[in-house]
Amino acid sequence: MKFIDLARIMVKAGRGGNGALSFRREKFIPKGGPDGADGGQGGSVVFEAVGGIVTLADFEFNRRFQAGHAGHGSGAMRTGADGEDLRVPLPCGTLVRDEAGNILADLVEPGQTFVAARGGRGGRGNAHFASSVRRAPRFAEKGDMGEERTLILELKLIADVGLVGFPNAGKSSLLAAISGARPKVAGYPFTTLSPNLGVLAVDDQQIVIADVPGLIEGAHEDKGLGLHFLRHVERTRVLVHVVDLSEPDVLKNWRIVCGEFEAYGARLTERPCLAVGNKTDLAGTEENAAILREEMSRLGIPCLCVSALTGEGIPALIDRIVELVRLYPRPTGTVSLAEAPAVQELPRRRGGRPEPVAVRRMNDGSFRVEHENLERSVRRIDFDQEDAMVKFARLLKRLDVEEALEDAGAREGDRVLIGEVEFEFQPDRIIG
Repeated sequence: MKFIDLARIMVKAGRGGNGALSFRREKFIPKGGPDGADGGQGGSVVFEAVGGIVTLADFEFNRRFQAGHAGHGSGAMRTGADGEDLRVPLPCGTLVRDEAGNILADLVEPGQTFVAARGGRGGRGNAHFASSVRRAPRFAEKGDMGEERTLILELKLIADVGLVGFPNAGKSSLLAAISGARPKVAGYPFTTLSPNLGVLAVDDQQIVIADVPGLIEGAHEDKGLGLHFLRHVERTRVLVHVVDLSEPDVLKNWRIVCGEFEAYGARLTERPCLAVGNKTDLAGTEENAAILREEMSRLGIPCLCVSALTGEGIPALIDRIVELVRLYPRPTGTVSLAEAPAVQELPRRRGGRPEPVAVRRMNDGSFRVEHENLERSVRRIDFDQEDAMVKFARLLKRLDVEEALEDAGAREGDRVLIGEVEFEFQPDRIIG
């Protein structure tokens, strides 16, 4: 499967069902009253972290996700069916961002969910508006549209141990030697073009080890494989620096990798680490092994020298990795899941009065009334219904829209816009 760790997708929740305009009609009951029921709730798009998925390849071509629409209400108090939620599986370790780059959710553990787009609210049927004063309401609401937005998915693999080092240092061979993984191994740089995962089973514990593709100088500036894979180091508990003992300057590449970590940030240089000199099976590596041990001893970093090819030193390396993983828990401080706020009707100021509307004069001389909840309420009105204009007029009166328009300079006959609704301003009192 192709390894993809960045994806841009569009999610759209389902539309809420319309409320019904209906009156009870039965034999011998000529005036049975309203019985129009509410529409259903639109389906939501829900992201869920699922184990066993290690790539975002499913989103390379399928980038649009639509939840189900709700059913409309009908007579005899039959409520519309709710739309079906769409559950989208994501690999553990996926960050969800909006287009501005803000983190909305960090799905780390299997089973964690995030409501990416909330379904539209169902419209209320005319039975909902019946009261002792208004016994036969002849209007019902339309359902709300579901949320729609573009999201950025960024995968940061979750591994207990990260094998890092220059290309051709033998990381893939080392992964194969200490786990059940079978990565591609060859005698040339950049053999590994995507992270490989292996599992080291010890007693009742399974330790996930990631072979992070080779880094080069300037990786933090996106040179080579660069930033494309540096992100996968962030979630590891322990870093294992794999050093090629056959290199003339055995410490040069190690210092470059440490410098890239410091430039990248994310506190990678503070992560518990272990230095492993690889390729002791090659002739002439004894001197470099001694140099590496001496430098690591000076820095207080544990150091082992092994041969991934012959297995020399591998049991000791496994014991040290297990010890470090048990000593250091997985890094905490992950971003909590962000739930979309529930829809609130007409926010109120102190004293119980709704927030005032804002009126903006347009370049063409028209006036636009701006008020989030007023616009939402207007979208729910079906103006083809008999009493829809009465409901609309009551809503404008409740929010003092006429007074706000007059204060903004509106006169009789001026064009007024509220959301997508357009009408001609006809005040109750003529300004002369």
